[in-house]
Parts: sequence; structure tokens; C-alpha cells
Amino acid sequence: MKRQLPFEFLYQAAALVLAVALVHLVYITLIRPNADAILAEQAELAARGEPFVQERSLYVVLRDYEQEACFVLMLWAMAIMGFKGRLALRERQLLDLDVIPISEGMSVLPEDTREYTRAIEALPEETRDALLPRTLLTALQRFASTRNVQDVSEAVHSLCEAESDRLDSELSMVRYIAWAIPSIGFIGTVRGIGDALGQAYRAVEGDIAGVTASLGVAFNSTFVALVISIVIMFLLHQVQLLQERLVLDVKSYADRRLLRHLQVREA
Repeated sequence: MKRQLPFEFLYQAAALVLAVALVHLVYITLIRPNADAILAEQAELAARGEPFVQERSLYVVLRDYEQEACFVLMLWAMAIMGFKGRLALRERQLLDLDVIPISEGMSVLPEDTREYTRAIEALPEETRDALLPRTLLTALQRFASTRNVQDVSEAVHSLCEAESDRLDSELSMVRYIAWAIPSIGFIGTVRGIGDALGQAYRAVEGDIAGVTASLGVAFNSTFVALVISIVIMFLLHQVQLLQERLVLDVKSYADRRLLRHLQVREA
């Protein structure tokens, strides 16, 4: 597990840089030029006094910096959750394998654990660090030392609980992002309302264009942030569900494939 931490950190850092570059490129080449053209056209029509229907353009809704920041965080969170989900799916594939060759009806005595322990230790290091091999190895080692099936069951339960807590804690960054996105939207709301209040004197004089534009910034940023946060929370719960099912299935695998075969020879 220690070898994965630096790689995961580099992966998250690279994902953040890539998300910033990709979103900013889309904004400067597509969203802001189109939004500025639409707003300029509407301003020209309003200045000439010609009647027009102000359509709600997606480019205008997305044009501000708060929305850009929200999309950056969304892609970053998706990259982190994709990494976690891929690891969980890879570990689930081990559940279809016979990690330890115990046939139906066989009994495993404390003296036999060394043979099965060697089979697990012979696995590739990346596979050996997965939850299932670690759980089975812990169970075999505990059985060899204590010769007590109840102690083995408690060891398996404790290891799976610790793994569940670890997986949950590693999603803390995604939870922070899910909290930060609506907060950024509210920042845009405060900025837009502040700009609108600063141009209130123009509205008194009959020019409400600046006030409506500022209020548009306020409402658009909140709208986009809330929609993105809904998507992020849905994906987060799916990843959590996948990880929780992995832990439960590993416990079930250990009980079905190993624990019920353990037997202590009576003196």
C-alpha cells in the first residue's frame, strides 16, 4: 500500500492540472467568445431601441469565472472517483479466483496453514496488497498462532472494518470538493449582487442593463454550481457503494472459502 500513495498523489496533482488546462481552453476558445458576441449583440439592439427577445443562452450562463472553477473541480473529483472505482473493480475480480486451493469438504488444520500462506505470498506484489489476499493471509496467520476459529473470525472482521474506514477516509477530498462547488457558486452570487447594488443609481435613472447583467451573474453561478454538486454527490455515493460492497463480499468470501473449513484437532 505504501507504494500506491506517491502514485496516487501524482495522479491527483496531474488530474488537477489537466482539468484546469482543459476547462480554461474550452472557455477561452468557445464559451467566452460566443457569450461576449451574444451580449454585444443584445447591447447593440438595446442601444438602438429595437425590440428583441432576450434568449437564455448556455454560453452566457457558463461564461463567468465561478462556473469555470466549478467545472475544474468537477473534472478533478471525477478523476479521483474514477481512480478509486477502478481500484475497487480490479479487487473485485479477485473474488472470482481461487486464491487458496481449498476444495469443498476439506478441513484446514493449524499445521496446514503454512502451505496456504505460501500460495498467497507467491502472488504478484500488486495482487498481494489487495484486500482479499491480505484478509486471507491474516486469517491463516492468526489461526496458526492461536488455533482458535473465533479469534480468526474477529481478526477478519477487524481488518475489513479498518479497510472500510480507510476507503471512506480516502474520499475526504471528493467530499470537500462537493462542499466547495456550491460555496463557489454562492461567491458568484455575492459578487453579482454586490455589482448590482453598486449600479443601483443607474437603475434609478432608467438604465437597468448593468443591474440585470450583474443579477444574471449571481443566479447563473448558483444554478451551475448546484447542478454540478448534484452530479458529484451521485457519483460519490456510487463509488462508496462499490467500496462497501467490496468489503462485504471479501468478508463473505473469507467465511465461505476459508473460515468454515478451519478445524482444530481435538486432543
